[in-house]
Amino acid sequence: MEKNRRSFPQALRHYLVNPLSLGYLGVVLAVCVWVTIDALSHSSSGDASFAGVWAFFVTAPTSMVFLVAGPAGLIGVPVGALVHAAALGALYRNITERWVHSTGSDVSNA
Repeated sequence: MEKNRRSFPQALRHYLVNPLSLGYLGVVLAVCVWVTIDALSHSSSGDASFAGVWAFFVTAPTSMVFLVAGPAGLIGVPVGALVHAAALGALYRNITERWVHSTGSDVSNA
């Protein structure tokens, strides 16, 4: 019997649309907004800020692979965020499906 196969966008949506993945993506977005505001506020003062490294920290270690690419390495932040969110989503789905199956079979009609 052939197993029901999902297309790549369907599988990605399956793993990204859950509270854990969306929460992680929200944290990454909040950090990126903070980094942008910090960069804009310090651009006129001439004072350097290391706030930009936090975008790489919240998506590490995947984003760190892209740092060797120079300025094009900024693509590592969204790629790292999606990779980690998908991994967290897979973990979330695995735990919740295992919990639903284990509690569903233990119910008796007595």
